[in-house]
Amino acid sequence: MTSESRQLKVKDIFTNQLLSCDISTSLFSAVTKMRAHKVSSIFVTEEDKIVGIWTESDCVKLNFSQQGFQQTPIGELMATPVHSVQIDKSLSEATIKFHQLGIRHLLVKDEHFEPVGVVSLSDIVRNQGLDHYLHFRPIEDHYEKKVTILDSNDCISKVIDVMRIKQVTAVLINNKRLGEYGIITQRDIAYMVLNPDWRMPCWELASYPMQSVVPKDSLFDAYRLMTANSIRHLVVKEPTTEQVIGLLALKNVLTEIETAYCSELEKVLAQRDLALQKSEKNLYLANRIIDASLDGIMITRSSGEIIQINPAFSALTGYKDYEVLGKTPNLLSSGIHPPEYYKQMWAELDEKGVWQGEICNRKKNGDIYVEWLTIIEINEPYSDDVLYAAIFSDITERKNAEEKIVRLAYFDELTGLPNRRLFNDRLSMALASAHRDKQKLSVMFIDLDRFKEVNDTLGHSAGDELLVKVSERIKGQLREGDTLARLGGDEFVVLLTEVKDLANVVSFANDILDLLGQPFEISGMSVGATASIGAAVYPEDGLDSESLLKHADVAMYRSKEVGRNSFQLYKASMNARSLERLSMLSRFQSALECNEFELHYQPVQCLNEEHISSVECLLRWQDPNLGMISPAQFIPLAEELGLITKLDQWVINRACEKMAFWRHQGIQLQRIAINVSAQHLHQGELALTVANALERHQLPGSCLEIELTESSFISNLHEAKSELKKLKALGVSIALDDFGTGYSALSYLTKLPIDVLKIDASFTSKVPDEYGNSEIVTAIVAMAKALKLKVVAEGVEKQVQKEFLKQLDCHYLQGYLFCRPLSESHWLRFYQEHIRSNLEAPMH
Repeated sequence: MTSESRQLKVKDIFTNQLLSCDISTSLFSAVTKMRAHKVSSIFVTEEDKIVGIWTESDCVKLNFSQQGFQQTPIGELMATPVHSVQIDKSLSEATIKFHQLGIRHLLVKDEHFEPVGVVSLSDIVRNQGLDHYLHFRPIEDHYEKKVTILDSNDCISKVIDVMRIKQVTAVLINNKRLGEYGIITQRDIAYMVLNPDWRMPCWELASYPMQSVVPKDSLFDAYRLMTANSIRHLVVKEPTTEQVIGLLALKNVLTEIETAYCSELEKVLAQRDLALQKSEKNLYLANRIIDASLDGIMITRSSGEIIQINPAFSALTGYKDYEVLGKTPNLLSSGIHPPEYYKQMWAELDEKGVWQGEICNRKKNGDIYVEWLTIIEINEPYSDDVLYAAIFSDITERKNAEEKIVRLAYFDELTGLPNRRLFNDRLSMALASAHRDKQKLSVMFIDLDRFKEVNDTLGHSAGDELLVKVSERIKGQLREGDTLARLGGDEFVVLLTEVKDLANVVSFANDILDLLGQPFEISGMSVGATASIGAAVYPEDGLDSESLLKHADVAMYRSKEVGRNSFQLYKASMNARSLERLSMLSRFQSALECNEFELHYQPVQCLNEEHISSVECLLRWQDPNLGMISPAQFIPLAEELGLITKLDQWVINRACEKMAFWRHQGIQLQRIAINVSAQHLHQGELALTVANALERHQLPGSCLEIELTESSFISNLHEAKSELKKLKALGVSIALDDFGTGYSALSYLTKLPIDVLKIDASFTSKVPDEYGNSEIVTAIVAMAKALKLKVVAEGVEKQVQKEFLKQLDCHYLQGYLFCRPLSESHWLRFYQEHIRSNLEAPMH
């Protein structure tokens, strides 16, 4: 007997096709149902419970001559009782039951004692792997030599009588005219119920021609012939004369296999008894070793029933032996692992006989813990039962320490996103995969715009909350295989894999911009968070990690330069711009120290009297290597480096110094105007810087005008109002620059101490020709007058624009029509010539 056959159970071989009918069903209907399902037996039920069985062998008990016998209720013909076997029983247990009861069919029931199928002795015999045993058994010792042979003209009733009296399952029929032998079996007689003509010649019911064998053939040859032709009987012929000398039925072959199986089973049972005696001697020692182990040990049956634990098991889980014995390990389940995890575990255990790994379980007190578990399959000698020994130790503390180290090494502590190190690893793997599969991928930098304002205004905890919520929104857009990482501060980077074309990258970036454009609820406030995004694509923009990251960074800074809240794909020309920017970064600090900045001046003309009322100073950077650098380039750079306040302080001091010098020279100017950054205003030091400059150069506050844009007031109106009031207390004039291009909240004009409105050049340049702009300028002038504010029109370049503004009674103009921004020497020359021309002009 093989180890495989010893492991087989009823559930491995039973037939789950359970055919049944009610006790009142007619014999005719029952046989019809059996024929349709091609089965040899049918179970009989009463009130949905199985109470009997009727098989093909019962057909010979019928009286075919009785009128209407086929309408007899099956309950009157069935055999009782119906014996059953549990589905998880071993084949050995089922075989013993067959022999004890002298039957060939058992009803199979599940663990809830519900019928689920049927198993026959033939099913068990066929699954024992003993076919090789038949090679050594000739047919001559096993066929039926005294077989009944009837003439083809005999009627069916004679066949039935022979089967009933002689208790045989088949009868041979000889057709002398054809020289053929046929056979009629119990199944043929059973199907006669459907057409009960018992007087018809039996040859009409016989199956022919028949396969034949000779006595010297082996049972294996006969078994193979029957299996190949799906038949149950063979005729045995004398090899020389070919005379029929007997009949070999499938049951004869199965009986031989069954006999061999039972013999093997008896040997196994005897060997098991010896093994049990031996194992008892070792049991005490084994139990002592198990009890002394520091690892938890649990032993279960193949059904999962716990049959033994050791003291360490109780110490680790909190369960005593009386609480777990007879139960299953499911009571330890944490619910964390999906069913697939356990399926894979058992598949490996079935294949290798052992499984090792980590698993999360739950203690009696509800705590989840991680254990290192080893499960060993124990096949007991000479027994169908299989035991499993589970040996485990609690590794929760070690796992927590390992996970903490991994988190610190590879993940951002605030957002839980991968950090730079893990992102670089994933990018390297993605590049290798993209190269191998000839696919594209994209690296995308995402930098939040003006994140520092959130930190400065609402505090760092609010800033952290915003970063977490931003990361969650971006993560929601990722596909499987993509990665989002936080590199530090407010800078994120995305790896997009399997990119089909640039449209995918653009679409993803636009989705992110739309998502981040929706307000965030932070500390009870609605906070906006736009972003500047730049992307580089493999292989067009770089073949390695370093190149792609660098170029995505370059593209991101280009997004900031073009106005933030935008997306840029990398272009080669950006690299040159980036290098230029890098050069500026290194030069900016030294430029302040080496006095490379200078002021240019653009006068403001009074429209009524056409004299110079004031002058606006404009900052320029004359780099010895890069030449003249535009403020549009270096002002954002100063803000990024945190040097804008220092630059403002330099401008305020230099402007006050020049104003004091000009006053000493007799130049009559009402004010000098200075542009100041929003950062300087929010830091709360602007008024102090102005006061120190005025005192240092002995100037009254009325000589100074501070210009601010509307964006300076957005984040904190209360703070701005407080600082501006301090400036007003010094006598300083306040001008609102670029009016109309920002938020243009008119409430600012009433809540803040503003003296001057400067109409942005984008409106002035299109008057009076373009409808809409003329009306806007007219409305601004009228509103300013109503609020008693002075109005300066910027960007006036044409005489027709000046005439239009004069008609509106605008107070001042500033632009190329009157004078461009000039260096100090050219400004002084322009001023002298203007004074001289005014003196020479005729009096009206």
